[in-house]
Amino acid sequence: MPSHLLEIDDLSSAELDKVLSLSTQSSEELLLGKGAALLFEKPSNRTRNSMEMAIVQLGGHPVTIRPDEVGIGKRESTGDVAKTLSCYHALIGARVFDHKTVSELSAYSSVPVINMLSDEAHPLQALADLLTIKQEFGQLKGLKIAYIGDSNNVARSLAIGSLMAGVEFSVASPKGYEFSEASLKRIQSVGGQILQTGEPETAVEGANVIYTDVWTSMGQEKESATRLRDFNGFTVTMEMLSLADPESIFLHCLPAHPNEEVTQEVLDSSYSRIWKQAENRMHSARGAIAFLLSNEGV
Repeated sequence: MPSHLLEIDDLSSAELDKVLSLSTQSSEELLLGKGAALLFEKPSNRTRNSMEMAIVQLGGHPVTIRPDEVGIGKRESTGDVAKTLSCYHALIGARVFDHKTVSELSAYSSVPVINMLSDEAHPLQALADLLTIKQEFGQLKGLKIAYIGDSNNVARSLAIGSLMAGVEFSVASPKGYEFSEASLKRIQSVGGQILQTGEPETAVEGANVIYTDVWTSMGQEKESATRLRDFNGFTVTMEMLSLADPESIFLHCLPAHPNEEVTQEVLDSSYSRIWKQAENRMHSARGAIAFLLSNEGV
């Protein structure tokens, strides 16, 4: 059975550390003469470019497939799509609306499947985040991350990865946007607990990393006005950062909406590591692919 990466805890803690290590190495021959299918139901900038370049750096050929070209579950069943692509490619990546789609792809695929984003998880983003943090501080264990905003797929994967790596994780969200009890149970099943609060200042106090994401994600545009009102007071500002550790850094998975979830001043400040974080999407994708294909489980 092939190994898949649908959520970050499909890796063990030791395997997570291995992926981060592989992310700083080169394996130019691993995909030589092989293809990798990248299925997109949702628009992408960083995910598409980082995955395509990671595959090229491993010697492979990325084949990007638009939703209108396949029609997963409509024109052709998800299972048949997985079986077909497995005939041609060494790897399948999927960026989908519904997590069930990527789960079904993995059930029928004979090659590794990577979740490039679903409504439940974004493991590749979490890997890039943890790689960036480790490069900045030299380690992960014992650090504190404060996530400010919507408890979405990005927050969930980062929370899981943080607990796996021994990182303290706090999240500040308005009422109604917190992790559900089911999500909390799922996150904390890897060991440890997170702090969930409605006060950004409480989450940020003493933090080494302050992280935020847009308040309105793709598919939620009709909720934009409501969300802008509900998230009032949750903008990451320089004043908020002053409550964190003096050597703290700021991260954002991008794209950002300046002066909504974060001020332009913070984005441009010396705290910001958003472009290093964006570059690491490519390196961490390369590490994840190398791990899955070389079967170097620890």
